[in-house]
Amino acid sequence: MPEIARRAGVGQATIYRHFPDRRALAEAVVTYQVDRLENVAATVDHPAAFRALLLEVLRTQVAMRSLVPLALKLEQGSRDRLQHRVIAALTGPLRRAQAGGYVRADLAPADLALLFAMVHGAAEAGVAAERSVDLLLDGVFCSPA
Repeated sequence: MPEIARRAGVGQATIYRHFPDRRALAEAVVTYQVDRLENVAATVDHPAAFRALLLEVLRTQVAMRSLVPLALKLEQGSRDRLQHRVIAALTGPLRRAQAGGYVRADLAPADLALLFAMVHGAAEAGVAAERSVDLLLDGVFCSPA
């Protein structure tokens, strides 16, 4: 928390006034990111654009990998709500990409959580997380018929 206050250019008391602990701060950051995702996903209407959207989501996850352990410590209800919002935001673009022949037909929206877990696992293991993102996307997407 002291480092966050320093980087934000505010005093620690200001941080603690808004976020009583790391979990509260983590939840606020994750909620902000989910809000952003929902706004962006709502604008994705072309089937081919889903790849860029999912790529950005996975790259953001890799870039913010230090936040993931804190997010995993959130209350189960909060984690479930946030995950539901992410999957709901991606479901429409996913279905349009499937209808356009850009994504495997057997990929279910719930499988997106599996993709996130796989990228997290690669990042935690110190494996080339960016490379794992590329490989995952190649397994999800196909050339339109």
